[in-house]
Amino acid sequence: MTSTTMFPDGDLTRRDALLRTGRLARLLAAASLPVTLGVATRRAHAQGGVPEELVDVLNFALTLERLEDEFYKAGLAAGGLNLGDARAVFEQISAHETAHVTLLTTLLGEAAAPAPTFDFTGGGAFGNVLSNPGTFITLAQGFEDLGVRAYKGQLAALQRQAALLTAALRIHSVEARHAAMVRRLSQSAATKPWVTGNASIADLQPVYEGEEVTTQLGVDVAQFGNADAATEAFDEPLTREQVEAFIEPFVIPAEEPPPEEET
Repeated sequence: MTSTTMFPDGDLTRRDALLRTGRLARLLAAASLPVTLGVATRRAHAQGGVPEELVDVLNFALTLERLEDEFYKAGLAAGGLNLGDARAVFEQISAHETAHVTLLTTLLGEAAAPAPTFDFTGGGAFGNVLSNPGTFITLAQGFEDLGVRAYKGQLAALQRQAALLTAALRIHSVEARHAAMVRRLSQSAATKPWVTGNASIADLQPVYEGEEVTTQLGVDVAQFGNADAATEAFDEPLTREQVEAFIEPFVIPAEEPPPEEET
């Protein structure tokens, strides 16, 4: 991917950028969840912990949270990645992702799946992700938009477990704020805080498949005016299969143990 500037000329002045990122970083800090996540954890345990049939769902969510958590940690630790004024924003997002991982691993206990190893280049598609701010923000946008749709796709499975559903919705709303924030930091001046149709950046198209839908509950909202606004007003869920297909290049398969020798 080609190198891009953090804030292109004609888009934002440095003063505007400082004001914007500083203000939004404070808003993100206010959205931090250590107290509410703790309450959700206690409530879930009070109701008997995680039902066996939902362990897989929560481990799926845990993998996504670990992906984001480790991604931001890697970016913040990379000596050659100059995030400039946006660094404070990513530090706060990183803290949120760590809190999400803590909640899910606590809820799952011994049922938590082993943490995978990640390749944030996606097999080479994002080769300079830890050295080029443009690439880093682009991939962050993809991960955050993916997370919002992934959580939405799993909410139906949690509808009979009030405490878990509440916790998932709390995470989902914060992930949506992350997505809007990262999209505001995007290298493209045309990028909005919301998704218009299924328009995306190269290599991220699977994240936006189906977002062009304008019909909700049998009503084609586009018939009342602006079709773009009709797609922007609703986010569509992604299936687990769609999510896993996208993140597969970023997850390094665990080495299988050698077969036991016959005696």
